[in-house]
Amino acid sequence: MRRKGKLKSLFSGRLSRNKTLSKFYEKREKKIKTTFRAFFYLFPALLIIGTFSLYPVVKSLMMSFHTDYNFFTGEVYSYGIDNFIYIFSDPDFHLAMRNTLTFVIGVVPTSIIISLGISTLLNSKIKFRGLFRTIYFIPFVTSVVAISIVWSWIYHTEYGIMNFFLGLVGIDPIAWLTSPTWSMPAIIIMSIWRSLGYNIIIFLAGLQNIDTKYYLAAQIDGASKWQQFRNITLPLLSPSIFFISIVSLIGGFKVFDEIFALFDGRAGPVSSALTIVYYIYEKFYMEWEFGIASAAAYALFLITFIFTLIQMYIGKKKVHY
Repeated sequence: MRRKGKLKSLFSGRLSRNKTLSKFYEKREKKIKTTFRAFFYLFPALLIIGTFSLYPVVKSLMMSFHTDYNFFTGEVYSYGIDNFIYIFSDPDFHLAMRNTLTFVIGVVPTSIIISLGISTLLNSKIKFRGLFRTIYFIPFVTSVVAISIVWSWIYHTEYGIMNFFLGLVGIDPIAWLTSPTWSMPAIIIMSIWRSLGYNIIIFLAGLQNIDTKYYLAAQIDGASKWQQFRNITLPLLSPSIFFISIVSLIGGFKVFDEIFALFDGRAGPVSSALTIVYYIYEKFYMEWEFGIASAAAYALFLITFIFTLIQMYIGKKKVHY
């Protein structure tokens, strides 16, 4: 009887193990089928991304180290870091770097401050606020070329509306598009105006997520509007400010369309509006210096990446979620 009991328990144990293994294999087979099906659905998108995004990134990285390269035959005669040495010793690259930093410093903080003020006003109970939101957002979705054509008329030295208003306060006409001194301020003003719509929408979304009970408690305590804004709005809006600052910084370093369209394919008078992306464009498409252009592109990537890391470090201490 004991032997029969042992055989029965052994048989039942093996049966349970077999059932467990069969379930395990069924789950694994189901997971493999699900994964294969998902990959099959994603394959067209992955193919497009790999062809037009990943492959150019890898190819340009390789080209940045090609010091002697035939683009048409694909032959590489020598490798090295001469392209990076060249760009960091090139006066034009230094000028492009200064202009890009000037643009970023002029556009990013100013755009954030102005859009924050406008979004605060639009978040209050005013008439036609829906209409104003639409009006402010229209420039962001409008073609850069169309905007640049309009602003070229606004900046016209003799007939532009900008100089007309300046003349009303006794300021002489400014050669916005023909003077090396004023070409970069002209780009900055136009870029600030164009970026307001996107920033305002993001700030409005953040403002509407702030619970009104905080403001009611502050009013009971006798806090003024400025104290409410400084101690309630800004801390609770810090995630939106952090997001916009990063996006605006990256976009500022990549400025190109506005310059190309506003100055008819030139980098401003005497290269006064030359930026890093325009420098890359000139080296690649005009001078056919593909290795130098690729090295400049990765130098721009490293610079942007460093500034983004600094922002991330500051954001960990200043942003309140």
